[in-house]
Amino acid sequence: MRTRQRGLLLALGLFLSINALASQAGFRTLSVPGLPADPGPIPVALFYPTQAPERTIAMGPFTVHAALGGAPEAQVKGLIVLSHGHRGSELAHASLAEALARDGYLVAALRHPGDNWQDGSLLANGPARYFSARPQQASRVIDALLQDPAWKDRIARDARGPRIGAVGHSAGGYTVLALAGAEPELQRLATHCASERADDPILCGLARTGDPAATRTGQTDQGVPTLADGRVRAIVALAPLGAVISARSLAAIQVPTLVYEAEQDRYLVPRFHAEWIARNLSGVELRRVPGAWHSAFMDIPGMPIPTPDGDIAADPPGFDRPAFLQRLGTEVPAYFDRVLSSAAP
Repeated sequence: MRTRQRGLLLALGLFLSINALASQAGFRTLSVPGLPADPGPIPVALFYPTQAPERTIAMGPFTVHAALGGAPEAQVKGLIVLSHGHRGSELAHASLAEALARDGYLVAALRHPGDNWQDGSLLANGPARYFSARPQQASRVIDALLQDPAWKDRIARDARGPRIGAVGHSAGGYTVLALAGAEPELQRLATHCASERADDPILCGLARTGDPAATRTGQTDQGVPTLADGRVRAIVALAPLGAVISARSLAAIQVPTLVYEAEQDRYLVPRFHAEWIARNLSGVELRRVPGAWHSAFMDIPGMPIPTPDGDIAADPPGFDRPAFLQRLGTEVPAYFDRVLSSAAP
């Protein structure tokens, strides 16, 4: 017993000491082959720990603070996949990715093919395809990095294999939950909007205009493949889409899960989404962000970006988004440090 305890303490100490000197975020891009049904590759922004000095780089409407092309550390604490929301960008959560990188993680922020700011075509094949493709795309990125000669040997491992986590916002929150075992149930979403349209108006209004909620009564999740990725050992869901997930599948999830809800979320009203997920998922940690709207988890863009919930940059009076993002950049790395450090099966 003492030998095992000593081994666990040594493993934990090694985990926490990896990249202890790294205080900068590096940045590179990667192109991953897409799914067989996708028309093109998956663009990925990689954030990682480096000793190279950071600089401020404007990339479209967002700003990255990183060492462009800086040499990565010899080893990272783990791999974190980052999934953006519907019609989003791989750079929309750059500050969180940078914080994770400075804490010692390799972060792979993918741009979901067919569901990003440039291309919303994924839904053309129907909601069943939408809800299956997103987690499959994330798993494809994990496949690529675990096989990439430049990265595969840098990712920390233990008796269970590579240390891998995932974080996602909105539809990306659904995506990482699916990697943990959540299953889409399209009929549930249709029933939800039939009865709760007045109280969840933005999401259910999108159901009439071809967004992820676009499903007809009678559609089911039959034929949707298994989406869980057993390599993912911890997830963080930021204001996640939950109305499409079956309660049965949530109850079966055993992956450590942290859920954030935006208290004043109008896009995905918490009691139907984040709170509903938390009620049905055992062992989940739920953290409420007082006074926040749905976009509070995104970096503030340098130009207006309209959405059905208004400008992405807008916040309720009195809400300090920069301060919250700084807090998020402390809490999320600390969560992954805690749950990924255990070597126990």
